[in-house]
Amino acid sequence: MTTPQEIPAQEITILLVEDDPPTLWRLQDALVKAGFDVAAAATLGEARASLAARVPRVLLTDLQLPDGHGVDLIREVRQRHPATEIMVISALGDEETVISAITVGATGYILKDAFPSDIAARFIVRRTQVQAEPPRGPEIDTAKLTPREIDILWGIAKGFSYAEIATNLGMSRQTVPGHIKSIYRKLEVHTRGEAVFEAVQQGLIKL
Repeated sequence: MTTPQEIPAQEITILLVEDDPPTLWRLQDALVKAGFDVAAAATLGEARASLAARVPRVLLTDLQLPDGHGVDLIREVRQRHPATEIMVISALGDEETVISAITVGATGYILKDAFPSDIAARFIVRRTQVQAEPPRGPEIDTAKLTPREIDILWGIAKGFSYAEIATNLGMSRQTVPGHIKSIYRKLEVHTRGEAVFEAVQQGLIKL
């Protein structure tokens, strides 16, 4: 059985799609220094041409591209190359777009405004190593989440406000923030987007 430690970085091919030159340079530089085989593209067209030439182990893509949306690329790659790991390069505060990317096949994201390049490289390593392992059950002890918290998670995923969640679940609006803080603590996250991502990853909710 192949373990994560047995996969050299140079055997992990990455297609990096980013139209902002400074961001592209920082990420590409960090990934190359980490030993990865990196191909770069700045548009959907360039990304599709690169994919036609070689299917990468990892697709790392921005979502707002000059000639289209990264979600379309994610959808295409997920359908045609299901073994490819897909991650999103996201700006802070762009949670809705990240969620839409997750729903069509992305399995992780890097915050371009918050992650130094070396952390981005380590993130790639961690994600690809996890994918090399046999499928496992949820890492989170879902028993820690109450049925009410699962319901609130679903409301968060759908973009409902606290008031809408309270109305839909027949509870006081004042109690919703407390439940959300509990969810964040149990999932070890800090934002709505991260909570939804973890919930989808762990199979707690389906969008």
